Amino acid sequence: MSDREPQPVERQLPTDEARDLLALVREIARREIAPKAAEEEDAGRFPREVFTLLSESGLLGLPYDAEYGGGDQPYEVYLQVLEELAAARLTVGLGLSVHTLASYALATYGTKQQQVEHLPAILGGGLLGAYCLSEPSSGSDAASLRTKAVREGDDWVIDGTKAWITHGGVADFYTVMARTGEDGPRGITAFLVPGDAPGLSAAAPEKKMGMKGSPTAQVHFDGVRVDDERRIGEEGQGFTIALAALDSGRLGIAACAIGVAQAALDEAVAYATERRQFGRPVADFQGLRFMIADMATQIEAGRALYLAAARLRDAGKPFAKQAAMAKLHCTDTAMKVTTDAVQILGGYGYTADFPVERLMREAKVLQIVEGTNQIQRMVIARHVAGPEAR
Repeated sequence: MSDREPQPVERQLPTDEARDLLALVREIARREIAPKAAEEEDAGRFPREVFTLLSESGLLGLPYDAEYGGGDQPYEVYLQVLEELAAARLTVGLGLSVHTLASYALATYGTKQQQVEHLPAILGGGLLGAYCLSEPSSGSDAASLRTKAVREGDDWVIDGTKAWITHGGVADFYTVMARTGEDGPRGITAFLVPGDAPGLSAAAPEKKMGMKGSPTAQVHFDGVRVDDERRIGEEGQGFTIALAALDSGRLGIAACAIGVAQAALDEAVAYATERRQFGRPVADFQGLRFMIADMATQIEAGRALYLAAARLRDAGKPFAKQAAMAKLHCTDTAMKVTTDAVQILGGYGYTADFPVERLMREAKVLQIVEGTNQIQRMVIARHVAGPEAR
């Protein structure tokens, strides 16, 4: 691994508070996250203490209301925090993105009473969340989910299995989409389920190509009983809530992807400027210089795209199309940049002695989670060309 320190990303931040916040995040990433990333990912260790630190530092509720323990930060700032954390370790950056996604339903659609009761612990009390939409037989076709919630008096009884759940088995709360009515999207309702609810269990974590420190598991609901007070929104509104959450969540994935790509570029530049062949640094050779230029350009384009979408969101304007574009472009960029970084390092890039092989493995999942990039293309095309003929 190179000893060359990468230059910090030049960021346009809206306030002095935001600049101080990013400086804090960089320090936490440098001191507490990056030094342990390779070892802990190799061991498959989930860094719960890091999320505790993020909570204590006010970073687990950045885009939400300060009244309930949030940071009152615009998405434009929150996403750049995600990027910095993901550059240090994707398990942490993506974990914060998932926690923010899991908090969305309550923070946006919950009643005042629900928010007062639950949000402070979720946003600043050390709790960690998970988002439960996908199932073994309903991934991209999320509206066909089969997990059921049946009303019994003032309670709901939930039965079914969710799949591909980040933080499955370690989360303190789960935002769960379950079927309470007719088939299709109109029969789905959202619930806030405690992680220690009787009847809730998690399978062994999936054995993944990358992000081994982030547990991804099936979560089973066997007669899990929750009070109607934990129903979020109206009955049948769950799918609308889920899609709204995913629009914002896709921006989180885009920011994480740019963080991974930036980390790979920094490693490639450090190596290429220090490695000498034929009596000169390999960075002097035009073939590699052009690769580095293309990598840097795609990263800057991706960052501009996700920030433009975030600013639309912050202004209260529609941003679903731009969120899909950002998720698509940024995650494809991460895959290309990390692959090129391995190439620039040559044989060393294929070894675990340098982080680029891990970054390449981690980049792949970002093209899949929260809507595959094929789904993003469908979303974009519908906005541009209209819905498909039936």
